Amino acid sequence: MSNTAKMPPPETEVVTTKRVACDGGEGALGHPRVWLLIDESQGWVECGYCDKRFILKEQ
Repeated sequence: MSNTAKMPPPETEVVTTKRVACDGGEGALGHPRVWLLIDESQGWVECGYCDKRFILKEQ
């Protein structure tokens, strides 16, 4: 087994829109708000700050 296996994201959220915002969700201890765009061909996007994964709900 490889030691380079990717760890699962720390948190996931299923969303209904392709454009989502992430601020770390921890108030003053979070990170700057960033807007992310989910590529429909992939179906998800991860925040570059906290690695939270946003998954586009299947319609």
